Amino acid sequence: MKKIPVFLMGCGGVGRYLLQHIVSCRSIHSKLGVYLRVIGVCDSKSLLVPMDVLKEELNDEVLSEICIVKSTGSSLSKLGALEKGGYQVFNDSESRKVTEEIAERLGKSTGLAVVDCSATMDTIEVLMKAVDEGCCVVLANKKPLTSTMEHYDKLVLHPRHVRHESTVGAGLPVIASMNRIISSGDPVHKIVGSLSGTLGYVMSELEDGKPLSQVVRAAKTLGYTEPDPRDDLSGMDVARKALILARLLGKRVVMDSIKIESLYPEEMGPGLMSVDDFLNNEIVNLDQNIEDRVKRASSNGCVLRYVCVIEGSSVQVGIREVSKDSPLGRLRGSDNIVEIYSRCYKEQPLVIQGAGAGNDTTAAGVLADILDLQDLFP
Repeated sequence: MKKIPVFLMGCGGVGRYLLQHIVSCRSIHSKLGVYLRVIGVCDSKSLLVPMDVLKEELNDEVLSEICIVKSTGSSLSKLGALEKGGYQVFNDSESRKVTEEIAERLGKSTGLAVVDCSATMDTIEVLMKAVDEGCCVVLANKKPLTSTMEHYDKLVLHPRHVRHESTVGAGLPVIASMNRIISSGDPVHKIVGSLSGTLGYVMSELEDGKPLSQVVRAAKTLGYTEPDPRDDLSGMDVARKALILARLLGKRVVMDSIKIESLYPEEMGPGLMSVDDFLNNEIVNLDQNIEDRVKRASSNGCVLRYVCVIEGSSVQVGIREVSKDSPLGRLRGSDNIVEIYSRCYKEQPLVIQGAGAGNDTTAAGVLADILDLQDLFP
């Protein structure tokens, strides 16, 4: 049985589902000859590890307890009582040092998969330390890969040791497909993608003649948006995904060079008005402009989609008119879709479509990435 030590950073929705998947898939992994040994879990305030990370682990009972505690919004520090059972809880000021010590200790002995399911830039230094120590890195967190080129280069220094499928399209095989095309020597010259389930839903609802304000409020009620819908409407999440894809193609792109179209003007930004004021009073002022664009697109036999376009040295994110009969034009609801154009896929692009969001789906993609590293472990 091949044992893969796993250290999880970030225990929100995706992290919790990942731990649940690890526990529920034990029998499946056993048939594959693989055992995932969780030796550390941390959130923004605390770190939980066994007394001896070389010999012990956080067993399935503890992992289930972690999921219960985190589902209530509590910190892992609530599990301090477990210390009597041979587990240690470290506070925020100690956790980084302990994490780096674990990476150093296991990276050069048993190996270690450091998994980042957080949503912060604060993990970058730890991830780079883990890479230096020979650890493998699995990312659902997009932010480290969209930091400076210096950080990016260090994180992907050993490409076989890094997996980040879930940073673009959740569980969809976008990164894997691109890597296969690139490694075959087939040059990718263009990528067009609808990579936000929220904006995909908004655009397809606008197509039915509904006003933007009504659609956004409905999306928030359905739980499709962030607590502040402007986090989705800004296009920044799509820009991060586009940047990851562009860098995968070898483009030396930084975020400031990406042209991003926001669906609201700066004067309606989070720092200038509340969410309630935006949704109840101001967003209605954006309805007419979007309605005009929808009608203009329709007169051209097109529909509007919020997409990223990567072509040459250009990376652009925003609303575009696309043919009603194209894969993008037929897209409905919150699915993601990516069209990849290359020498082999010149006239008919490679199209990847499916659910591109959701904690369960994203966690499943992370789990698949971890298992994909098994040949690198003794």
